[in-house]
Amino acid sequence: MKYMLIAGEASGDLHASHLIARLRQADPDARFTFLGGDLMAAASGNQPVIHYRDMAYMGFSEVLRNLRPIFRNLATARRTLDAERPDALILVDYPSFNLKVAKTARRLGIPVFWYISPKIWAWKQWRVKAIRRLVDKVLCILPFEPAWYAERSYSDAVYVGNPSVEELEAAIASAPPRGEFLSANRLRDHRIIAMLPGSRRGEIRCNLPVMDAVARRFPQYTIVVAGAPGIPDEFYANLTKFKVVRDQTHALLAHAHAALVTSGTATLEAALARVPQVVTYRSNGSKLAYNLMKKLLHVRFVALPNLIADRGIIPEMLLHFCTPDAVAERLRELTPDNSPVRAAQLDGYQAMRDALGHREAAKTAAAEIIKHLQNS
Repeated sequence: MKYMLIAGEASGDLHASHLIARLRQADPDARFTFLGGDLMAAASGNQPVIHYRDMAYMGFSEVLRNLRPIFRNLATARRTLDAERPDALILVDYPSFNLKVAKTARRLGIPVFWYISPKIWAWKQWRVKAIRRLVDKVLCILPFEPAWYAERSYSDAVYVGNPSVEELEAAIASAPPRGEFLSANRLRDHRIIAMLPGSRRGEIRCNLPVMDAVARRFPQYTIVVAGAPGIPDEFYANLTKFKVVRDQTHALLAHAHAALVTSGTATLEAALARVPQVVTYRSNGSKLAYNLMKKLLHVRFVALPNLIADRGIIPEMLLHFCTPDAVAERLRELTPDNSPVRAAQLDGYQAMRDALGHREAAKTAAAEIIKHLQNS
């Protein structure tokens, strides 16, 4: 069968690459067309129609400045879908763009699957109406999502497991020994504080300066920045003088003592790696934006570990609360080995891990897609 996938950022590229591999195992004749990144290219043996680095725009102002390339990308995706006529369109998060492509797929009679549900339970809940109309099956990676959909009259949502679980376990198991990691990256032999400022330019630009200011207050630690794919060295050099390592985020987490992490998938990865963390989300940093966000959001928490466990495991320093002084204070509480705050966070990680269960997400998702196609 022919599959078309769309992933608009680095985490989607990672998860989609594993799904492609599992689809190939279950369907040896599978052929793939995709918008995504290098990992999907390696898994499929094809190059992306559009690379996600040309799609990842964050926030209203950045989207507004890039309307022309966004519309051009959307037109390309629609033309590709029409020309290829795949047996299935598989969307990976990225809702604003993907819902528009799903509408085209529905018009063409192509089944639509959504792997990694958009976080419409947090905000823009009205999008569930479009999903009911356009999407054949939602393959959820958070255990509470199917019930949320069912309460809104959508019964075709299924929890397939969380892909970060197996990805992190495999990555941590294969990480190089600490000495080898330090030597390869020319790092001091001190405890490491990892900084994960995000994968998109906008979020890196907003969060890394705060992280940098915090890190300079911890000179007794080795500070390391996790570099995002497609972001050039000079971009980081304008924001921090700390060491940037590339394509080693999971190895970095394997050896980190604590971390500063921008809200997103990386918070879950740090939790699964059992690295105590402080979550940052700076954006424009205004109190007005914070009050507006509180009115728009329909959840108590922003960070994934807190959402999954349904309690405040890790501190969330958002917008005008995300200052160097405030973040440094929270990080300082986590660094001592005998800190009760550190111990409580690690206990919370275990509760979160138990809630996620033990399903192999990509394998289960691939089976659900193929079963649905065969039955229909």
